[in-house]
Amino acid sequence: MKDLADHGPEPLFAAQQAGVENRRLTFGLAERRTALHRLASAIRAHKAAIIAALAQDFGKPEAEVILTEILPVLQEISHTSRHLRRWMRPRRVAPTLTTFGTSARIAPQARGVCLIIAPWNYPFNLALGPLVSCLAAGNSAIVKPSELTPATSALLARLLADTFPPDLVAVVEGGKEVAQALLALPFDHIFFTGSPEVGKIVMAAAAQHLASVTLELGGKSPAIIGPDADLEQAAKWLAFGKFANAGQTCIAPDHLFVHVAVKDRFLALLRERIAHAYGSGPTSPNLARIVNDAHAARLAGLTRDALSRGARLLLDGGQQGRGLGPTLIEAITPEMAIDREEIFGPILPIIAYDDLAEVLARINARPKPLALYVFDRTRARVDRIIAATSSGAVGVNLTMLHYSHPGLPFGGVNNSGIGAAHGLHGFRAFSHERAILANRFSALPLLFPPYTSGVNRLTGMIGRLLG
Repeated sequence: MKDLADHGPEPLFAAQQAGVENRRLTFGLAERRTALHRLASAIRAHKAAIIAALAQDFGKPEAEVILTEILPVLQEISHTSRHLRRWMRPRRVAPTLTTFGTSARIAPQARGVCLIIAPWNYPFNLALGPLVSCLAAGNSAIVKPSELTPATSALLARLLADTFPPDLVAVVEGGKEVAQALLALPFDHIFFTGSPEVGKIVMAAAAQHLASVTLELGGKSPAIIGPDADLEQAAKWLAFGKFANAGQTCIAPDHLFVHVAVKDRFLALLRERIAHAYGSGPTSPNLARIVNDAHAARLAGLTRDALSRGARLLLDGGQQGRGLGPTLIEAITPEMAIDREEIFGPILPIIAYDDLAEVLARINARPKPLALYVFDRTRARVDRIIAATSSGAVGVNLTMLHYSHPGLPFGGVNNSGIGAAHGLHGFRAFSHERAILANRFSALPLLFPPYTSGVNRLTGMIGRLLG
């Protein structure tokens, strides 16, 4: 967008502010549904271009693009369109003793001009998923895609420019300087997906204007294999959850605790599953590539550091350029970088355990993760793990699928995120829930000053009733 390059984002922001005010009375249910349907049509029309862009940025397999980038957004649009009438409807609230004679309701209202900062790992899905909720709530949006996925970023700019007027939806491309310029503006809401470190910067910038935020972050999401797990099922789900998108997923299992009684059998099944799904290692057509050389070097460095400090390879996936094959490693210790940093790649540390209490203590000693995965058929043990830990979400005998459930809130806790997305929860994130109280025949004026003995008797009676 040449005007932005020349003049910065301020003119676009001002146009969106004016657009929000002009649409406040006219951007109702029908108009919002129309916007969502136009977005869905544009996605379907650009399907081949979306697949090509993600192949250029990631070497991402076509089926994986459809499954993890396109279908989640289309499902979000379908679910939102179907339920939007009910979500927009004001909710009645019953009166209390002191508010008897009034009528109360909560009306969701558009927040205004919103900023969506999308990450590089799922650059299509995580740009347009929040946009669905933003439009459904009646807002305008400026979308800032990641500069690390330039083909997808350019595609988003073309697709959204062809679909919406710029005072409703616009894309601003660029790097760190552009993001800083945008964060300096007084947005009404900021939706950020990325690392906890950058999330702190976004939250600090939002605080300058007291803007509300939704922060979808990440962390080291653990998985636990219990002694009564269905090991074959666990191997399938963990291989998919860890190695989809070459492990570059915020809810991918970061490390795996395996009970000693089933460790050998499980590892054999996991190796079989990896060989079946990603047989040719770093050059497999079923495996995405690492986003750039720097991240590939970082991942290789994590493995080298761990091995130099005593870790052992259980499966060497190999590396060819930005292609990293699925890698299994054990004997991880706290001084290793791989034990401290979010891995965000196709390397899975395996940690044997005998005492579940030690596993729970180790999980609880870390920042709260975005996801926790448990594989076990003993209900009491699963319930114990859920009750004893805190995480954004829990997956039982599966990985990652909770992200695709539009009825569930998606979000983290503290270090792994603030707020929630998807479905009704995304709609509420982009809405201000406005309290409206109307007087019908309130008797409260009987208690107004002057505070006579009669007023004091009445307030005393009300106090005793409430007490």
